[in-house]
Amino acid sequence: MHIRKITLLFLSAMFTTMAGLRAQSSEVYVLDKKIQLPGNSGFDYLSIDDVNRRLYVSHGVSVNVVDLNTEQPIGEITGMQGVHGIAVANDLNKGFISDGRDDAVVVFDLKTLTKITTVKVTGKGPDAIAYDPFSHQVFAFNGESNNASVIDGSSMKQVGTVDLGGGPEFAVPDGKGKMYNNLEDKNSLNVIDTKALKVINNYPLAPCGRPTGLAMDAANNRLFTVCRENKGMSVVDIATGKVITTVAIGAGVDAVAYDPVTKYVFCSNGDGTTTIIKQNSADSYDVVQTLQTQVRAKTLALDKKTHKIYLSVAEFQQGTRNVLPNTFTVLVYKMK
Repeated sequence: MHIRKITLLFLSAMFTTMAGLRAQSSEVYVLDKKIQLPGNSGFDYLSIDDVNRRLYVSHGVSVNVVDLNTEQPIGEITGMQGVHGIAVANDLNKGFISDGRDDAVVVFDLKTLTKITTVKVTGKGPDAIAYDPFSHQVFAFNGESNNASVIDGSSMKQVGTVDLGGGPEFAVPDGKGKMYNNLEDKNSLNVIDTKALKVINNYPLAPCGRPTGLAMDAANNRLFTVCRENKGMSVVDIATGKVITTVAIGAGVDAVAYDPVTKYVFCSNGDGTTTIIKQNSADSYDVVQTLQTQVRAKTLALDKKTHKIYLSVAEFQQGTRNVLPNTFTVLVYKMK
């Protein structure tokens, strides 16, 4: 009887392992196409305007604009010194670009793509940027001064500053008056009151180390934070700040996106992979695919209409950070 039980347990474990390997080796996403874009500068965030069906791609001193219906480039916003992120405010028909080297936020018209104004901010090195529809304010997170410059979306004037207590990375609003922001050097998560303009809570993210990207599952009250040091994606309970579980991902992660329809979480890694994780329930997650992309393709955007993901990348001279001419591309992946 004892031997039989051991044999059954062994067989059960073997089948479970095989099932897990099959799940991780299955293809849920495949390469759809590549969109060639002009220019040879560096690159950072991507952002999607769901209403106007446009993809914004940061690209050195400019932003490339792609029509999501045709997946063809349709314009470029130029004249900046060092673009990082793009925030979209459809209720104001405005877009906001963080220009880190100019300590400024550039405002543009979402329909015409023309620049409206440039807002000089008091913070240093604006990087991540997010629009809060609850307060109608834009938060530019300053990597060099550990604070956020707050701009009124209507007047396009800076109206305040939020002391963050550490080096900020990605941020996401809940649309109800709170903004969540990762602190990369503190391994923690800030909760910001967007009306009072202050941090009202800070949650430790252990075992997460060097958190970067952040995404939200509003329906289940969960945040997904991706971390470079421990190569993990941690699930955080928004109500308590507790880390529920951590899932192993690739190296050099930067961005994360969540699809509330398919229940997939996408973690784009600089090692040339995107880890695709299936949400089984609010607290249960499994890796279903390690998607092969391209080395340094570490930022992405998700189109919630088509469920496609877009990653920007270029080829580099070996051993350098110099982009090879005419190699800047947006990789497009679709559900199989």
